[in-house]
Amino acid sequence: MKKFIPVYVRVPLLFAMVFMALEYFIDSGDRPAFIKYPLVSVFLFVFLFLQVAIEIVIAAVDKVTYSLLTEEQKRKLDEADAIDYKDSKWFKKLKAFFVKSRPIEEEGTILMNHDYDGIHELDNVLPPWWVKLFYVTIAFAAIYLVRFHIMDGKDQKAEFDTEMEEARVAVEEYRKTAKDLIDANTVTLLTDPAELAEGKKIFETNCIPCHRSDAGGAIGPNLTDEYWLLGGGIKNVFHTITEGGRDGKGMVPWKGTLKPSEIQKVASYVLSLQGSNPKDPKAPDGEIWKEEAGKAPEVATNGK
Repeated sequence: MKKFIPVYVRVPLLFAMVFMALEYFIDSGDRPAFIKYPLVSVFLFVFLFLQVAIEIVIAAVDKVTYSLLTEEQKRKLDEADAIDYKDSKWFKKLKAFFVKSRPIEEEGTILMNHDYDGIHELDNVLPPWWVKLFYVTIAFAAIYLVRFHIMDGKDQKAEFDTEMEEARVAVEEYRKTAKDLIDANTVTLLTDPAELAEGKKIFETNCIPCHRSDAGGAIGPNLTDEYWLLGGGIKNVFHTITEGGRDGKGMVPWKGTLKPSEIQKVASYVLSLQGSNPKDPKAPDGEIWKEEAGKAPEVATNGK
């Protein structure tokens, strides 16, 4: 094996096999394993070092062993090494699988009886690998004919449509648990006391300076009445908190500070304060907004 695969092929080939095996079996996401996990890089470096060291030691041992042989032993070893690998049985079988042409000494047996201006033609057989591959294509065509034209199997378009439908269902299931994928069109009003309590904490942390602790309004408008500058309802309030209020004088966008699920909670909490009648509320600002029964609310383009 050492004779047929030289060291400059063995070392990188074995290293590449180990490297690909690590990349395949180690789940490193969208980054290579040897970059994400430093220990993998250390292992690869040590493995390569050991490979080179082993080859050096083997070469040194072979050299010392050869120097200790007698002249007769050296001659026999050199004769054994001089045997061409082309004379080995495995090579002849491999060659017979790919090429079945006659050697040049036997070309006279396959010489055809006609020539063109002195140019003779040989009747060589087709390469066995080509013939076998041709038989495989015939078998594949027969199976394809029965599968898709007689048994009415799914073609590529039908398989694509099926996979797309499965992917759509999987995405919908994922969206049910991925709370931070919601937007102004998919957000829903929360009524769970625990979630409203979390929304209250977010409101008290970020919104009191402009709206007061009771949401009665200070710099910002009163959030407890039915008047809204940018539309009421969960979708409009979610959109306003996310994108901010009126340009130049409204509330800043909170999408860079709060997650969509947090904005949903604080928006739901704000709507839960409707009609709470705080002490000394700010004068109404904007227009009365009421959600029409039986109609899906639309996100306002002008904005509380």
